[in-house]
Amino acid sequence: MSQPIIAHLWFDKEAREAAEFYCSVFPDSKIANATTLHDTPSGDSELVSFTVWGFPFMAISAGPLFQFNPSISFIVNFDPSRDKNARELLDATWHQLSDGGIALMPLDRYPFSERFGWIRDKYGVTWQLMLTNPDGEPRPAIVPSLLFVGDNCGKAEEAREFYLSIFRNAKPGTLVQYGPGQEPDQEGTVMFADFRLENTWFALMDSAHAHEFNFNEAISFLVNCETQEEIDHYWDKLSAVPEAEQCGWLKDKYGVSWQIAPARLDEMMSRGTPEQRDRVTQAFLRMKKFNLAELQQAFDGE
Repeated sequence: MSQPIIAHLWFDKEAREAAEFYCSVFPDSKIANATTLHDTPSGDSELVSFTVWGFPFMAISAGPLFQFNPSISFIVNFDPSRDKNARELLDATWHQLSDGGIALMPLDRYPFSERFGWIRDKYGVTWQLMLTNPDGEPRPAIVPSLLFVGDNCGKAEEAREFYLSIFRNAKPGTLVQYGPGQEPDQEGTVMFADFRLENTWFALMDSAHAHEFNFNEAISFLVNCETQEEIDHYWDKLSAVPEAEQCGWLKDKYGVSWQIAPARLDEMMSRGTPEQRDRVTQAFLRMKKFNLAELQQAFDGE
């Protein structure tokens, strides 16, 4: 699998507006395509594919079912070794995201970064802006970050090993643990870790502080598969909540949502005729795990 894992954002009705906003805020960002899925359980749903600083996103307007929260955020690495104006760009980005947003950690100097801030934007998506100058292997500009809280707290390292064991092209990165005297966080749990699945970097951390949120479907990760065998592999390894299985969506044992989809589906939905797209949509709405052959038959009108 050479394709990146895509971050999928679920909006009530602001998918296109949010995508355009993010593309205006971040460099190297553009909308790739937009299409409308007709007659879904949420009615007509707009689906937008776009990149933010080279990182692939997809957004859907499908009703007010899920609320964004900081359990999944996006680290944005502003690297002076990559961009000599990194600090100015960070400040400008913070200013734009602040319009209608709320600072969760104010833009300031912290022990781990000369300049860092964590902000929830006007749509509810959260971003960690960090001035960084990585030693060793560089990290991309955008890295999805998973926060393990509540019953999940203390499971971040276990989760990293779990994901590394499932994806076939995977490697661990940094692992920094809490030390003594950092209560309520327990010594030995994860202060920060990262890892790569396929060609996508992820970060994760434990937090024992009181949080009123946890993982939900507002942000999921879309894994494009070339074959039915790949779909079966990821579905069988990841799915842990049978009642959450629907239309290629699943939840893993930590509550993180994934979409396991054939790469061909994106091509069908972006290049097919309206009639072909509608047939494919109606076919996949009946599925839990995707059946590539049946989707192809629907596309071909067989």
